[in-house]
Amino acid sequence: MSQKLKIVTIGGGSSYTPELLEGFLKRYHELPVTELWLVDVAEGQEKLDIIYALCERMVEKAGVPLKVYKTLDRRAALEGADFVTTQLRVGQLKAREKDESIPLSHGYLGQETNGAGGLFKGLRTIPVIFDIVKDVQEICPDAWVINFTNPAGMVTEAVYRHTGFRRFIGVCNIPIGMKMFITDVLRLSPSDELNIDLFGLNHLVFVRDVLVNGVSRFDELLDGVASGSLSANSVKNIFDLPFSEGLIRSLRLIPCSYLLYYFKPKEMLAIEMGEYYKGGARAQVVQKVEKQLFELYKNPDLNVKPKELELRGGAYYSDAACEVINAIYNDKQTEHYVNIPHNGHIDNIPADWAVEMTCTLGRDGGEADAAHHPFR
Repeated sequence: MSQKLKIVTIGGGSSYTPELLEGFLKRYHELPVTELWLVDVAEGQEKLDIIYALCERMVEKAGVPLKVYKTLDRRAALEGADFVTTQLRVGQLKAREKDESIPLSHGYLGQETNGAGGLFKGLRTIPVIFDIVKDVQEICPDAWVINFTNPAGMVTEAVYRHTGFRRFIGVCNIPIGMKMFITDVLRLSPSDELNIDLFGLNHLVFVRDVLVNGVSRFDELLDGVASGSLSANSVKNIFDLPFSEGLIRSLRLIPCSYLLYYFKPKEMLAIEMGEYYKGGARAQVVQKVEKQLFELYKNPDLNVKPKELELRGGAYYSDAACEVINAIYNDKQTEHYVNIPHNGHIDNIPADWAVEMTCTLGRDGGEADAAHHPFR
């Protein structure tokens, strides 16, 4: 891999792109990105133009030799790419509105990654990801594809099963949110060594153990979550209900907040239905936030990521993606939580199935952490 990095972001007109660029700028001493190509489709041209102009201002303020490009020609952009990030939404937010509202209108869960809505989104997204992967295989086969398009687990599984491409890693912000929760609750300092044993499916993960400087601190976290005094919910768009104490103690696992849809389905459906009839699906809220964000982004004096982006949800994707790229580029052999085939580290499911779990990442990609015992 060259000393100068070319990164191609597909879905470059996304409102998240300023956060991704901020991550690259903060890490420039480790990730010498010289070219960032923003790629989008014709329907996203206006947003792409706005994002491109903001990114140019951010780079100028940072004073680093990084050149931003914009294009609708994906194949041209991929020439010589070292990393490709995918952050697209097929059908844009209007499609998300249907993913959520159609099930809710029939009295079923309406959520963009779980239930029927998640299936709708997966069926729309996977063929497009296949097209992107095909282009990468032809044009820049040595590039790594870092995907944070939802449903990330379903997308990763499809790529590994059906394309033959193996330089593909799915990234999600939920494990990062859980890591930040653990760091905060245990009052850890930057000098503390934190290792988290995490496994499951994307948006359906559990924490099984937490080591701080080699010593397990899991039981105190488990007690807090079981009693309801601690909440591991890091997702703004999921209502924060406590898990039942009996469930947590019998599992001896800390579930992510998305598992409320499975462990408390009636309560979560009632909340979703109430929100739907009161003000519409979550997608309608997001569309309003997006409109406000792009009005901010148009401001020619804005040259940083605005704080208002936090209202959009999906926090920490930038850190997750940038750290994965950093680990591969610099062969760091560090701990991350990503979607890849588990290679036999979880019993009772085929070794080539994609799961989200603790992995060690380096130049050759991800490997399930051998220090973690199989789950039975």
